[in-house]
Amino acid sequence: MEDFSFNTDMLMSFVMTYGPNLIKAIAVLVIGLWVVKIIVGVVKRVLKKSEVDSSLKGFLSSLVSILLKVMVYITALGMLGIEMTSFIAILGAAGLAVGLALSGTLQNFAGGVMILFFKPFKVGDFIDAQGHSGSVKEIQIFVTVLTTPDNKTIIIPNGPLATNSLTNYSAQPRRRVDWTFGIGYGDDVDKAYEVLKKLIDGDERILKDPEPFMAVSELADSSVNIVVRVWVEAGDYWSVHFRMNEEVYKTFDKEGLSIPFPQRDLHIFQEN
Repeated sequence: MEDFSFNTDMLMSFVMTYGPNLIKAIAVLVIGLWVVKIIVGVVKRVLKKSEVDSSLKGFLSSLVSILLKVMVYITALGMLGIEMTSFIAILGAAGLAVGLALSGTLQNFAGGVMILFFKPFKVGDFIDAQGHSGSVKEIQIFVTVLTTPDNKTIIIPNGPLATNSLTNYSAQPRRRVDWTFGIGYGDDVDKAYEVLKKLIDGDERILKDPEPFMAVSELADSSVNIVVRVWVEAGDYWSVHFRMNEEVYKTFDKEGLSIPFPQRDLHIFQEN
């Protein structure tokens, strides 16, 4: 077994040559990350107090944090005597390789930028996209976070969210509520109109302009179907929708209007 001797002079020379730079690099790294944390905290507080769109706040603070940390790491490596030109070239080549491997992640980043630039939706909007529905809780660099009406959290990548169709239910201040109510063939259509108009006029949440619309939409197999369309503020949509269904069910019965449902008559014949 070969005997290795411990060269004290060589160790001291290494420490004297690289020790100060190593200490400086560690100090720059520790202090730099601490300063970055403070700066990001200040940025978050400033954005919180400013009139910047809520959708941009989380995105910008995350972006500032990443960029500042990269600058700190590059500065610390430079203090160790690493040639930064060569390092940046190597970093660029590595970045290209990683970029090809993580193309989906880069697409999600680009999608996040597109969402924040074109603003198809913002924090607080209720949207339907990628087979999911919910209120937008947060728009991050790579993903968008939704909260469903039953309080589930859904995370959707920004790439497909930015390049595919979606429905934004909160984009317009007003929405139209549509119903189809059926009455029997022997019932009075004009009386049905009168009852429906009374119910509409009795709900202050239903707007008078545009004017409510009623018409016979179909002579179906078991019923005469009447379509009713009214306009409401977006926030009142579901409450008006459910309330009208309940009121029509109760009132039609009192007014002698039937609500047909499919029935089948069975006739039995006995052969002699």
